[in-house]
Amino acid sequence: MSGDPSRNIDHPAPLPFSVAFDPRDEEEVIARWRGLLRSNKWSHGAELDEFEATWTAWNGLPAVAFDNWAGAAAAILDFFDVAGKTVLCPSNTFLATPRSALRAGARVEFYDCNREDLCGSYADFVEKAERHKPALAYIVHIGGHIAFDIHRIADYCRAHQIALIEDCAHAVGAEWDGVKPGAFGDAGIFSLYATKTISIGEGGVAVTANPDLERHLRSYRDYGRGSQYRIQGMNHRLDEFRAALGVVQMRRMPDIVGWKQQYAREVLDPRYPNRVTLPAGMASGYYKYIVFDEIPQTTGRVYELPCHNIFDPSAQFPNTEWVAKNHWCVPIYYPT
Repeated sequence: MSGDPSRNIDHPAPLPFSVAFDPRDEEEVIARWRGLLRSNKWSHGAELDEFEATWTAWNGLPAVAFDNWAGAAAAILDFFDVAGKTVLCPSNTFLATPRSALRAGARVEFYDCNREDLCGSYADFVEKAERHKPALAYIVHIGGHIAFDIHRIADYCRAHQIALIEDCAHAVGAEWDGVKPGAFGDAGIFSLYATKTISIGEGGVAVTANPDLERHLRSYRDYGRGSQYRIQGMNHRLDEFRAALGVVQMRRMPDIVGWKQQYAREVLDPRYPNRVTLPAGMASGYYKYIVFDEIPQTTGRVYELPCHNIFDPSAQFPNTEWVAKNHWCVPIYYPT
């Protein structure tokens, strides 16, 4: 590993992108894969069980692994039977979030974000919920931190019987007063795509405290097995090779996130005062380091095209449109 992240605070060297894989873990990954090659058991095996147990140990909730984020979303939306119903979704998110609801047969209505954290606005959430009466809503944790309005939005959803799903694709390593992403609503969905803080190339994890939903997830990802095929799922299984990589990556996760947090605190925070500033008690996993001043060395923006611009360009979401033009991401990659 390369040295002290606090070096050259005034002029930190730009960090080149690298997948957050620590070369010290290579031999263990190869050993696990070698064992799988010799075992002839490449699915439904011990590596998947260990990966889910490792995730649960961090997240504090039962974890169900999928081949990708979208498979987990499809399973959750199927459980809540959203076909023909309305789903609220922030416009400031990736296309996968609203498209998952559309693919499940739901109507999607968007709501605006806050400028401070880029995440869903409680005030606009309530206004849209009162107007559209959704059965389910998404909240998206953007950039590695937890949505600042999560408590109020979750309380509102509980009071009005709205299922709340947390899109945690960016949020590995985050917490707020010890509560991990996915524990505020009815379920959370993480992404393990190649660019994420914890990656296995492609993959996803759903977490939930609802045992009925957990059983549905496990059956849905395997064609409905376990339900006498009453659940009309497809194949969204995670194979043993990626699960093995996930075990190793999750064990390394505290080091990866800890390095990013130290780099942010000691190197980036003094340099970029006009940034997303976290509330007391919140820790970010720093998938992104977001600032509100244009900078010469940037990895671009989290999202450049608001989803409402794709689906209904006439819609007006002023905060979403402002943040799309007025934030930039500072490179923050675990050095490998």
